[in-house]
Amino acid sequence: MSNTMEYSGYIGSVEFSEADGVFFGKVMGVRVLISYEGTTAKELIDDFHGAVDDYLALCEENGIKPEKAYKSSFNVRVSPELHRQAVTYAAAHQMTLNSFVENAMRRSLGQG
Repeated sequence: MSNTMEYSGYIGSVEFSEADGVFFGKVMGVRVLISYEGTTAKELIDDFHGAVDDYLALCEENGIKPEKAYKSSFNVRVSPELHRQAVTYAAAHQMTLNSFVENAMRRSLGQG
């Protein structure tokens, strides 16, 4: 079972309110709030698709470029010592810090 879904390049969360008997979620990785809900899985999926489509249509109507999640750039805060160790390791292995971090992430996610 997954607690996310994807549509048109947007990732949405899936949560359930037992008190309300409603599935709900929001698009992750964007600053604008795009939320949706449904009492069944089908309703949730349909509302998610509709919310994304509405957002894209609103952006087009207003001449705004839609925000895309996960643009391949992010900031990570670590201790100065860990930062120094990572830079030193990367340099010793003829890598950039970016490639070192990307390789570490791939290994952790089982992709390399």
